[in-house]
Amino acid sequence: MGWSPFLGIPLIVALLSFLFYKNFPLNSAPQNFPRLFTVEELALYNGSDPRLPIFLGIIGSVFDVSKGKSHYGIGGGYNHFAGRDASRAFVSGNFTGDGLTDSLRDLSSAEVKSIVDWRDFYFRTYTYVGKLVGRYYDSEGNPTKYLKGVEAKAARGAQLMEKQKNEEAKLPSCNSRWSQQEGSEVWCDDGYPRLVQRPTEIALTGKMSKRCACFKEEDLDQPGLEVYEGCDYSAKTCQL
Repeated sequence: MGWSPFLGIPLIVALLSFLFYKNFPLNSAPQNFPRLFTVEELALYNGSDPRLPIFLGIIGSVFDVSKGKSHYGIGGGYNHFAGRDASRAFVSGNFTGDGLTDSLRDLSSAEVKSIVDWRDFYFRTYTYVGKLVGRYYDSEGNPTKYLKGVEAKAARGAQLMEKQKNEEAKLPSCNSRWSQQEGSEVWCDDGYPRLVQRPTEIALTGKMSKRCACFKEEDLDQPGLEVYEGCDYSAKTCQL
């Protein structure tokens, strides 16, 4: 009676099963990852229970920050971030009450970009453990329209900041120094110090600000330039 190829199939299956369970035992089965948290579940990981790790959320992403326990644990300087998503506080500096919120409403594109940069910092520095269901992720862990809007606003902020950087590079900035005895001083090695509106600042931050730039004598008659108060029109150094 000849050898049948079908007789070898059970042996092959048994061998593959042995190799699989040897390398991937049942007790090492992967956990549900990334995990979905409710606000109430995330609040349990605020550092008050020494048996639990310390988690924080930012823009809906949740990170294990236990290795920074001295900062994020009870009594730590950043404990107000633990067990919640307080994204707004990363730029507002308001660490109490309504300031500890994940709402980024009315923030400028530059501020939103800064918070996204903070989220990227946590991805690089700490362990990502899941998503917070609510403003940024739905009950199935899918990104919401709000999250997509935040990402788009941050990208717009990055573009505006790069544009402003390139535009300001065309005009050298003034030198400056401050001392308790003499106060502030600005000066130009080549040119005259003038205050000038930052070209994209309103679109970037929603506010108006100026910077000190150095202008050649032949460019001093262009509109929008402001002489420092108390400084002579032809002075290259101004005491403020």
